[in-house]
Amino acid sequence: MSRVVIVEIAFVAATALLALLVAFRAELTRVRGGKVLAFVALFILPVLAVWGGFSEHMERAQSTRFCLSCHVMEDYGRSLYIDDPSYVPARHFQNNFVPRDRACYTCHTDYTMFGGVKSKMRGVRHIWVYYLGTVPKPEDIKLYHPYNNRECFHCHLGARRYEEASEHHKQPDMLAKAASGKLSCRSSNCHDIIHDVGTLKDATFWKGAP
Repeated sequence: MSRVVIVEIAFVAATALLALLVAFRAELTRVRGGKVLAFVALFILPVLAVWGGFSEHMERAQSTRFCLSCHVMEDYGRSLYIDDPSYVPARHFQNNFVPRDRACYTCHTDYTMFGGVKSKMRGVRHIWVYYLGTVPKPEDIKLYHPYNNRECFHCHLGARRYEEASEHHKQPDMLAKAASGKLSCRSSNCHDIIHDVGTLKDATFWKGAP
C-alpha cells in the first residue's frame, strides 16, 4: 500500500470521526471553535480527500499495468514482446525507447496542453463500455483518429539517430514532410506494423512475454 493511499485513508477516517462528532455534539457549533471544527470536518478534509484520491488514481492510470488490466487489452500487452523489430511498439518497449512502466501512456497520450485530460476522458468511456457496453474483440479496436506524427516527434524530433537514418532519406524532403504532417510515420512501407494482435498466434516472443 502506497504512502498516498495510507494518507488518503487517514483523511477519510479523520473526516468521518469529526463529522460524527459534529453530528452528535451539535452544540459545539454554537461557539467559534466549534464552527471552525465543523468547517474543517465537513469541507476542508473532504476536499483534500477527494483531491488526494483523484491525484493518486490519475498517477496510477498512467502505468502500463493499469492499461493492460482489462482482459481485452491483454493481447496488446503480449504484442510488446514480439521478437520482431518491425513491430514498432515491441521495438520501443524492448529497447527502453519508452519507459516500460508507462509505455501505453507515453505513446497514446496526445502531447498537447490538455492531452492528458482528453486521454483520461476516453479512459472513462472505455470503463463504461467495458462494464455496461459491448466490448469489441482485441483486433477490432481502433484509434479514435489517425495517429499523429506529433506523438512520435515528442521523443524523436531532433534526435541524431532519427535525422541520419537512411530510411528517412528515401525522398529528398522526407523529413520536412513528416515534420509538417504531410507524410505519416505510419505510411506504407515505413512504420506500418504496429500491435497487429490478430497475428499473435503465429508470432515468436522475446523473454518475459506474459
